[in-house]
Amino acid sequence: MPGAERVEGTPLGAAPQGGAPRTVWLTTESDPGLLSARAAALRLQEQGRTAHLVWNPVTGETAQLLPTTSAANGALTDRGVDHAAEGRVCILILVIGRTLAPFTDGPLTGLADILTWLDSWEVARQWPAGAPAAPSERALWSSSRERIWARGGHFGHCQVPGAHSDSPGAISPERILGAPHAVAAPTPPRPPEPRRGGGHPQRDVCEHDIMDPPGGVGSSGLDTRPRVGALPS
Repeated sequence: MPGAERVEGTPLGAAPQGGAPRTVWLTTESDPGLLSARAAALRLQEQGRTAHLVWNPVTGETAQLLPTTSAANGALTDRGVDHAAEGRVCILILVIGRTLAPFTDGPLTGLADILTWLDSWEVARQWPAGAPAAPSERALWSSSRERIWARGGHFGHCQVPGAHSDSPGAISPERILGAPHAVAAPTPPRPPEPRRGGGHPQRDVCEHDIMDPPGGVGSSGLDTRPRVGALPS
C-alpha cells in the first residue's frame, strides 16, 4: 500500500487461487493508544502469524508485512479449507483495537487511503454478510456462509466460513465503506504564455477594444456633444 511502512521477514504465502476479491478485518486485542502499527507487525511475526496490513486507526500509521498478491496462509482458519488463499486477492487488515470496543466508534484516521488502495484491487465496497455481531451474539456456522463468502467484498474475521473468532466485534460497515475516496491534490493553473518577443503577456482582445466609442463620448470619458442653447421664452 502506498505510504505504508514495509516490515520485512514475513514468509510469502501461496499465490491466490482466483475468485471474487475480498478483504477481511481483524483486531489485535490491544490498545491503539499504546501500540504502534510497526510494533504490532513485529509482534505478529514473533508469534508466527501474519496479515497484509496493520493499521492504527487513531494515529493513521500503517505497516505492511505481505504483498497483496501473496496469501496470508493459515491466518483465518485453524483447519479445513484455507480461505485466506481464495479470491484474486484476499487482503487481511489487522486493526489495532479490541473486539469488545468496536474500532468504528473512534477515529478512523487514514481509512480513506486504505479504501482507495482496496478499490485499486477491485474489492467491492459491499459487506454481503451484514454487520458483524458482538461476541455474545455471534451466530453458529451455516452452509450459507460459503455462498456469501463467494460473493467477495468485505468481511469480519468472525464471518469467514470455518473461522472460530469473535474479531473484529460489532463494528459498523457503514462507517468503513462510507469513507470518502482519497482526493488527489488539485493541479495548479498554468501561468499565461508570454507574448512573442518577450514583454508582458498578451491580453485577449475584447469587443469594446475594437468598437468605436458611443457617439458624443470621447476617449477622455467627457461628454463632447454640442450643447443646445436655451430656447427663447
